[in-house]
Amino acid sequence: MEYEAIIGLETHIQLNTSSKIFCSCKADSWFDGPNTNICPVCTGMPGVLPVLNKAVVEKGALLAAAMNADLQPVSYFDRKNYFYPDLPKGYQISQYDRPLAKGGWLEVPLDGYQRRVGIWKLHLEEDAGKTKNENGQRMIDFNRCGVPLVEMVTGPDLRSADEAAAYLIRLRQLLRWIGVSEADMEKGHLRCDANVSVRLKGSETFNTKTEIKNVNSIEAVRAAINKEIERQVREYERGGKIEAWTLEWDEDTQTLKKMRSKETEADYRYFREPDLLPVHLTEAWKSAILADLPELPLARKARFIGEYGLPEYDADLLTAERSLSDYFESAVKAYGGDPKRVSNWLLNDVMRMLNESGKIAGELSLTPAYLAEIIKLVDAGTVNTNTGKALLDKVNESGKSPAQLVESEGLAKVSDAGAIRAVVEQVIAESPAEVESYRAGKVGLMGWFVGQVMKKLQGKADAQKARELFEELLK
Repeated sequence: MEYEAIIGLETHIQLNTSSKIFCSCKADSWFDGPNTNICPVCTGMPGVLPVLNKAVVEKGALLAAAMNADLQPVSYFDRKNYFYPDLPKGYQISQYDRPLAKGGWLEVPLDGYQRRVGIWKLHLEEDAGKTKNENGQRMIDFNRCGVPLVEMVTGPDLRSADEAAAYLIRLRQLLRWIGVSEADMEKGHLRCDANVSVRLKGSETFNTKTEIKNVNSIEAVRAAINKEIERQVREYERGGKIEAWTLEWDEDTQTLKKMRSKETEADYRYFREPDLLPVHLTEAWKSAILADLPELPLARKARFIGEYGLPEYDADLLTAERSLSDYFESAVKAYGGDPKRVSNWLLNDVMRMLNESGKIAGELSLTPAYLAEIIKLVDAGTVNTNTGKALLDKVNESGKSPAQLVESEGLAKVSDAGAIRAVVEQVIAESPAEVESYRAGKVGLMGWFVGQVMKKLQGKADAQKARELFEELLK
């Protein structure tokens, strides 16, 4: 029998605000020692009161708009009650039935089709602390308590582990694009739980689902979901039934372990948070927030294809990251010529520089205007292609303009036919064995001959003129 998977994802997104959601402690404490970035508010001391961080609402609203969700004019915070060692108050301040936004969806491009993934819930909440087993002891670090999160729960719209991974890649791209989260799964900025069930293909029934927790990379999400699909299919094949478990993914052994029976919403005994006022998102405030919403990746990709005539492959790479995308567009405007030519230089040569330096495009000293200037110098024949490529690094290291470097370092292309002929004749005179081989039919040596001229003229020779002269003199 054929089965299909029904998958929904719960993601917790750490917003990159300076301070925590309800206190002034630093929000990102990844490099801090345990329990060094805490205060009476985020550790739940008696008598303290939370104060809502305005930036959390603004970044949450920006994300909601990018996810096509409906922003609500009034939203409330609630208490989600449960007991766990890393939750010092015995409850988590979250949003329940009146969240910041409702609905929404994200288009996920896949191989030959697109999957629209619906958003069931999108709300703000505070993070809990972190527990760790060390030398047989259970250690607790409260640094993460009060870190601002957006929790998003998708509908049961994904049909495979590959689709789930593609959704997370697309979400991570969007979070970084609009600047609301670093979305680094290894640092816990983006965490994912997966709800998984299987059913016979063609069935409309939703069977019992399990929840997979503690997955800290996109590849681990893919592997864990595949393992759970296989387990559930085996269980149904032998006539068993699936129980609503919460499962833990063990990265070291690549296995799933049962943690506990899955809680229901009733177990959390939600009620309104009495220490916080409702959030009133006025039209003026909403407009000010949405003014910072940039053109989104899929829209920009479509525009690059339509407006600039780029192949889909180029447009895909150029819109993978916003800084690179902005850099390309600025370079195209400065160049004024064929956008595909700019794309070629950017994806081949500038990307090499980015990979080697670990920087993003906007951090290079090689500005988009300087890149455009180098391409123009090559187009005009002022420098040859090899010198142009060398100029990229020289400009980036010095911060000087390409024209300055060409002038000060004498990099202009040697195009004078007489000067090149003299060097060509010298190479021929110095290479009798190669000349004989070439005349005997080994025409591949032409590249070697031209290379010798380039070497003698420090890479500045007009390679095409050198080739033409060799062809003439070696007949």
